[in-house]
Amino acid sequence: MNLNDLEHIKKTDPQGMIQHINGLPEQLAAAWELGQQLALPNWQGIRQVLVAGMGGSAIGSDLLAANAEPSLRASWTTWRDYGLPGWAAGEDTLVVCSSHSGNTEETLSSFEAARAAGCRMLCISTGGKLAALAGAAGIPAWRFEHAFQPRTAVGYSFGLLLALAARLDLLPDPSAEVAATVAAMQTQRADLLPEVPDIQNSSKRMGGQLMGRWVTVYGAGLMAPVARRWKAQINENAKAQASYEVLPEANHNTLQGLLQPEGQFDATMTLFLQAAGNHTRNERRAELTRMATMLEGQNTDVIHGSGEGRMAQIWTALHYGDYVSFYLAMAYGIDPTPVPALAELKNQMSQE
Repeated sequence: MNLNDLEHIKKTDPQGMIQHINGLPEQLAAAWELGQQLALPNWQGIRQVLVAGMGGSAIGSDLLAANAEPSLRASWTTWRDYGLPGWAAGEDTLVVCSSHSGNTEETLSSFEAARAAGCRMLCISTGGKLAALAGAAGIPAWRFEHAFQPRTAVGYSFGLLLALAARLDLLPDPSAEVAATVAAMQTQRADLLPEVPDIQNSSKRMGGQLMGRWVTVYGAGLMAPVARRWKAQINENAKAQASYEVLPEANHNTLQGLLQPEGQFDATMTLFLQAAGNHTRNERRAELTRMATMLEGQNTDVIHGSGEGRMAQIWTALHYGDYVSFYLAMAYGIDPTPVPALAELKNQMSQE
C-alpha cells in the first residue's frame, strides 16, 4: 500500500471519484447560486418542513437542520421511509421530495402521500419519475445537472435546501456564511490532494490507519450528521463496515458496551468529530468517552472542524471525511465509485 503512488490511484479510480471530492467546495457554491434562480411560489405560513429522501439525497437535510438549528423559524424533519408521518398534512406543512435520480421508490411513495395529505410540495432531482410526476401535477420541481453517484452531489443536497429555506424566510440570509465555508474548504483541500505526500497529508495517513479496522464515528450537535456521512462514505467508497454514534445519547447506552469482545479491539478504530460551535458539555462528553475507550485498549483519534462559523465547521469535517474514505479505498485497492451490492438489491426490489 503506497498512497503516494499516483499511478495506483489513477488505475484504482478509473471513473474519477477523486475529481468529485476535489470539486465539492465549488459544487456547494454552485448549488447555492442555482437555488437563488429556480422558480419558487410566494409561500407564506409554513410551520413545518419535511424532507423525504434516502442516502445522499437525505443527508443534506440533516446537515441543514444541524447548521441552522439556532435560527430556524420552522420545525425541520428528515424522513427516510415510505409514506409520511400522520402529522405531515395541510398547507402549513411543506414536503420536499429529494431524489437524485428521481426514481427512488421510498421518495415516490412520500410524494403520493404528500399529495393525498394536501401538503405544499417541492421536488428536487436530476429528472426521472419524480420530475415527470411533479410536472404533470403542477408541483414546483427543482432540477440540477449531476451525472455521477448521488453521494457526490451532497453540495446540491444541502445547498438547494439552504437556498429554499432562506428564500422562504425560514432562516437569516446565509450568503456570507456560504462564502466563508467554501473558502475554508478550499484552504483545507490544498493539503489533502493526492499530489500531497502522506507525510504532509493527514487524510492519507488516517485512511491508512483505518485499513483492516471496523470504524465507529462519534459526533454531537453539528457533527452528528457529519458522523453519519463519514460512516456512509466508508461503506460506499471503501466497501468497508463502519457505524456511527451520536452524543449525548451514546453516553446512556453505547459507552457500557466497551468491554467486549476484547479479542477484536485491535481491529477497531473509534473517531471523534468535534466542532467549536458545539455545546461545551457535549465536547466534554466526547473527551471523556474517548478516554474511556482508550482505557479499554481501543484505538481512537479526533478530528476537528475548521474555519469560522457553524457551516464551515460542518463542511470542512465532512470534506475531510470524504478524502479519508477515498484513501481507505485506495489502500484496499478498491474502485470507490460502483456500489454493486446496492444496485443488486435495488434490482431485486424492482422485480417484486
